[in-house]
This record gives sequence, structure tokens and C-alpha cells, in this order.
Amino acid sequence: MMAFGLIALIAGAASALMFASIVSGALISLVLFYLAPLPLMVASIGWGPLCASLGGIAAAIGLGALFGLPYCIAFAVTVALPAWWLGHLVLLSRQVGPAAPEAATEPQPEPELEWYPVGRILLWIAGFATLTTMAALLTLGTDADTIMSTLRRGLMRLLHATDPQTSGEAGQFVDALARIAPAAATIVAMMTLTLSLWLSAKVTATSGRLRRPWPDMMTAALPPMTLVALCVALAFCFTGGLLAIVAQITTAALMMGYALTGFAVLHTLTLALKSRTFWLGSTYAVVVVFGWPVIAMVILGLADAMFGFRERFLRSRQPPPLPTS
Repeated sequence: MMAFGLIALIAGAASALMFASIVSGALISLVLFYLAPLPLMVASIGWGPLCASLGGIAAAIGLGALFGLPYCIAFAVTVALPAWWLGHLVLLSRQVGPAAPEAATEPQPEPELEWYPVGRILLWIAGFATLTTMAALLTLGTDADTIMSTLRRGLMRLLHATDPQTSGEAGQFVDALARIAPAAATIVAMMTLTLSLWLSAKVTATSGRLRRPWPDMMTAALPPMTLVALCVALAFCFTGGLLAIVAQITTAALMMGYALTGFAVLHTLTLALKSRTFWLGSTYAVVVVFGWPVIAMVILGLADAMFGFRERFLRSRQPPPLPTS
């Protein structure tokens, strides 16, 4: 029990230090800030959600004592809560198949477990990315005009700090940047949460503490109703005000979810290629270097959700049934 509590405290302290590093203003602190859930996720997956909850509570109290109540709440909502809940979902399972052998003399078989689907975990990650981004924006103001004006002022100060000779024509560039900033922040939050969860699962799998089999990532698919939610969010993007900002953030998070499933589709459709490793590596390199080609992955993920490309491809690869006599 002492070792359990020590692991929880170490994980919480590591997450708190990564989260609090943002006050330094260094560029590397931004990376640490976004990866702050990682230690708590490792604790949650490797030692159980209770370990992550204890570490998260201790870290939140410590940050509140050092920096004030806003830091305590921000850490609890954006770091501790996602780490605890996503770790819980990774370990969530239910028994399928017969619960007991037919005869009492037969040995008790290992229960067959169905684990929580990867696609639904992606949907939860999109929800947390939306929540954390919206919570950050609400610290700038409670209405759309205040949020946008605060973003413009902050970006203008940053631009003047990097280039004091900036002319007045930069105002249009700053306005455009402020409009896309919420969606961009959501994409970063979505990707870093996904990366943190993947890394934490890899760490626990390497150490032998991952209690579920490694899932087949090529089967990852968002629930069917996600497409309906995306269409509704897209429609509200054109309304205006705070509702439009929430809709834009939700749309960006769901789009990134479909981009990740698009990569899963790509991995499936290239199974028959001899140069599969080259094409996959080239695709990842292009997306990482340029960024905007991820739109192709979004389109591929959406197309698979509507037309079932993976299912058709895998069905075509199955051998034909044997003729019956």
C-alpha cells in the first residue's frame, strides 16, 4: 500500500511540475504543459484509476497552495480528469461468451473479455480536447467579442515582441490568426492527448503492467452517430457568438478524430502493397512536415465512415467459401 501511494504521489508531482512549467515562458514548457497528463495516465493504466485519482488530487492541492485556486481548478479539469477517465476506459472490459463450463468436472476456462473500443476512446479524447480548449478560452472572457479581442491583443504583443518594426498591415494577419486560434489549440490538445495515451500504454505494456491485449489500431472507428454530431457542429459554426466558437472547437476535435481513423484506413488499404512501409512512412513524413495534408486523412476517415472502405477491402481479401457437395 505504501508503494501504491508513493507511485501516485510521484506521478502527481511529475504532472504538476510539467503543468506549472508554463509559468517560465520557455518554449519547451509548452510541450511539457501539453504532455502533463502522461505521468498520471501511466499510473492509471499501470496501477489503476485510483492511483491516478490520488496523484491528481494531491497535485491539484499542491498547485492550489503554491499558485492559487485557478491553477488548482485548471489542473484538475485539463490534466487530472482526462488522465483518470481515459486510463479507466483503457482498462474497461466486459465478459462475453459462456460464464461457466457445461459440466462441473470440466476445468474453468479463462473468461473471454471484450475491451472498450479504441474508436470510443478517440471520441472521449475529442470531448476532453473540446472541454480543455473551451475552458482556456473562458479565462479570456465570457463572450465572443471579449475572447477575440483578448486573443488579438495577445497575438499583437507577441508579434511586436518578435519584430518591433511590424507595420500596421499586420492587423489583418493577426485578425485571421485570432479566428483560427481556437480550432488550432483544439487540434494540438487532441493530438497531444492521443500521443500521451499511446505513450502511457506503450510504457505500461513494455513494463508488463498493461492488463489488456494491445488493440488492433487498424480497426479503430468512431461511432456512427459521430457523423451526425459533426454535421450539427458544422451547422452551428455559421451562427455567430460564443455558440459559433464552441461549434468550431467541436468541429476541429471531431475532424481530428476522423483524421486518426483515416490513418487506420490507410494502414488497412495498403496491406496488399509490397512497398507498404515506404508509402506509409512517406505519408506520415509529409503530414508532419507540412501539416495541411492531414485534410486528406480527414476525407479518407469520413469516406470510410460513409462507405465502409475497410470492410469492403477486408471482405475482398477473404478466400471464397468452399463449394458444398
